[in-house]
Amino acid sequence: MRIIFLGPPGAGKGTQAQFICQDRNIPQISTGDMLRNAIAEGTKLGLEAQKIMERGELVSDDVILGLVRDRLRQPDCENGCLFDGFPRTVAQADGLNDANIAVDVVFELQLSDELIVRRISGRRVHEESGRIYHIEFNPPKVDHLDDVTWQPLVQRHDDSEAVVRARVEVYREQTAPLVDYYKNSGVRYFEIDGDATVDEIRNNIRERLIAAEV
Repeated sequence: MRIIFLGPPGAGKGTQAQFICQDRNIPQISTGDMLRNAIAEGTKLGLEAQKIMERGELVSDDVILGLVRDRLRQPDCENGCLFDGFPRTVAQADGLNDANIAVDVVFELQLSDELIVRRISGRRVHEESGRIYHIEFNPPKVDHLDDVTWQPLVQRHDDSEAVVRARVEVYREQTAPLVDYYKNSGVRYFEIDGDATVDEIRNNIRERLIAAEV
């Protein structure tokens, strides 16, 4: 079974992807990881991607699709996979179809823009250890201080409200059209409430995966 997760940043896709991959014993395929691995290994596509990135340009859909095709040939993909961060555009989805790479199920984790901003912009990090807090949902014992070292917590630049809103806008413009694309494609498509608890979302997805296999 090949699975795609759609949803804005902060919707919990990464957390739920780990659960599914463990349940199904399938790999989580990230185009970012594939790019880094291909460059490190010096493959033909990796070298091509490296030249493009060194020029400060975006890696083309053709290169990304080539990496995906190569990855799907590996033995651990025999039972399926979960696409993480791919496809990002309708053009990439078309490329999957053109390459006869069938998708079985698409999940859309839905979350309002304001809740996305609350979730991400409220994060605070202890840089030395990587411990993560949230000023609303998981606050430290003492405001602005790490529970263990009592050192100051910081807000990462990418977690600032302005950056988060910009990321959401990019998602709505570039990736959200995939919602209509897959809803009209005949692929099994499920909408998931991203404002539920982690366990509720996990159980919801599991139930729908079982239904998709009937």
